[in-house]
Amino acid sequence: MHLLRFIGLLVWPLVVQAQAVSLAFLQTRAEATNFIETTRYEEVLAFLDVLEASSSRIQVTTFGYTTEGRALPLVIYGKVVNATADAVQAASAPLRVLILANIHGGEVDGKEAVLMLLRALAGGLYASWADSLVLLAVPIYNADGNERISLYHRPGQNGPLGGVGQRANAQGYDLNRDFMKADAPETRALLRVLVRYDPHVLVDLHTTNGTYHAYPLTYAPPLHPSTSPNLTAYLRNVWLPAVTDTLWTRRRWKLFYYGNLPSPESTQPPGWYTFDHRPRFSTNYAGLRGILGVLVESYAYASFEARVEATYAFLEALLNFAAAHAGTLRRQVEQARAVAPIGQPIALRAQIAAAPKPALILLGAVDSLRHPYTGKLLLQRREVVFPEILPLYDRFEATETLPLPQGYLVPPGLEVVRDRLEVHGIPCVPLEAGATVNAEVFRVDSVITAERPYEGHQAQEVTGQYERQVLTVAPGSCMVPIEGKTGRLAALLLEPRSDDGLVAWGLLQDVLAAGQWYPIARVARP
Repeated sequence: MHLLRFIGLLVWPLVVQAQAVSLAFLQTRAEATNFIETTRYEEVLAFLDVLEASSSRIQVTTFGYTTEGRALPLVIYGKVVNATADAVQAASAPLRVLILANIHGGEVDGKEAVLMLLRALAGGLYASWADSLVLLAVPIYNADGNERISLYHRPGQNGPLGGVGQRANAQGYDLNRDFMKADAPETRALLRVLVRYDPHVLVDLHTTNGTYHAYPLTYAPPLHPSTSPNLTAYLRNVWLPAVTDTLWTRRRWKLFYYGNLPSPESTQPPGWYTFDHRPRFSTNYAGLRGILGVLVESYAYASFEARVEATYAFLEALLNFAAAHAGTLRRQVEQARAVAPIGQPIALRAQIAAAPKPALILLGAVDSLRHPYTGKLLLQRREVVFPEILPLYDRFEATETLPLPQGYLVPPGLEVVRDRLEVHGIPCVPLEAGATVNAEVFRVDSVITAERPYEGHQAQEVTGQYERQVLTVAPGSCMVPIEGKTGRLAALLLEPRSDDGLVAWGLLQDVLAAGQWYPIARVARP
């Protein structure tokens, strides 16, 4: 237990008798300081201890460790006998929802909102959700980054004035660029959660400090063009519009898709542009696993308190809908995973594309204020709206595709490949040595290596072409089958021309050379 960590934070002498004390007295550091400061790691653990002691529906476990050895808490809410993956998957509630907060240590709104939501659940609010949902919450994912508090992080962000943590983890990795290469221990731990607990929904909570707009919050579905179309369509046409309508009715808030105007030096035409299609980003990765992914971005120039309020309200509306339509959401996921996509095109590369119609974008403005402790400028949202009709670039289209094969033949000795397949939960089935397979093998014509490292790697791009061959299986080889749940993801990891695979991250540079064969072959049939 971590209850003693709370002493000094709360005026709560009877904290050890949490079950007899109203949870109205339980506050995050943000609430206790009037949103001047953000909650620290030890305080998060103590807060969760109180919740677990207060409700039989709240269970707290850990799912891994940070670079610096901090245990990462995972909170389970629902009608489950314990916090294990088996118990969660055996629960009668049809839908499993994973909420991820604080992936960037300076974007703290989601962390505070998730703690407040869990407190409400422990106190008995939204009790009917437990009939339909099991919630899995990671309130402080980048725990090391959260603890590196500085008044100078996130320049321009409107609070908390007491500082926030750093964007990267302790290794200097951006955890929201790590989902494919899986370098960080935090990423590897979270991927195990996805494999073992198998959520149907992933909600990732962020804070954006881009274009000045008039939305309290923006959002995005998975953006990779090879995401199962029914998942993307349901999010765009049903779920996100329903949440948007709810918050307009209840709060008179306008919400919209995440985006930015082109920078002044950009050659892009005018428009409202989303971010990136590659699965290195959490919700894009989720979509390729057959998970309904929702990116949430509170607005950095609103006050800290207003950002937390907006994030909480969005989660409340999102989960109310999920609870009411849990069976439908689960069916969407199961249908997306039901059939192996063999023969379907996989988008190895993509470019941003415009929606069929332009959109009314609510732009905004900010006032400049002085940070009282640093003298640096911070930006405060001004209550004005400048509507403008702009082309909407909120999706991507493939520029290079290949039909998905039956599988991929992985020879012995490629430990980096075997490791990544294992951590992503992608099966690789041993094959009988000496068997023959009809295969396509990629002959490398050139290897282009980036001049500068990015996220600890020298990015690479290969050119070349596939040739058909009959291969004899070497001892120790295995085949990655193209399954409904992991087949698209496996192809994007293993295809040499993928823009976010093992080659793209420079993880196979020791076995790549012009004029040589790429070691992993596409299998047409045994």
